[in-house]
Amino acid sequence: MNAKKHTPISDAEEARIQKMIASDPDAAEVTDDQIAKAKPFTEAFPALAENMRKNVGGRPRSKNPKVPVSIRLDQDVVAKFKATGPGWQSRINDVLRKSAVQ
Repeated sequence: MNAKKHTPISDAEEARIQKMIASDPDAAEVTDDQIAKAKPFTEAFPALAENMRKNVGGRPRSKNPKVPVSIRLDQDVVAKFKATGPGWQSRINDVLRKSAVQ
């Protein structure tokens, strides 16, 4: 991991940043009272939270799910399939199906 050392900003730079924050009406600082009244997302928007929970997992489950495997193939074979663009793994699957399931 590339750990860069961060140099502290100058007082002038800090003042410039604070001035920009203060001038932005959409970036108001949250008050202690607002923090005390804050609710968890699931309480504030229960229907939306439930809908999001139901949609977890992406696509609908396949009736015939693929099985992840590790296989060693020649570099030139992989390069040829990758050169055909997205979906190259599915095309390898199609070739293997035609060859093995006859």
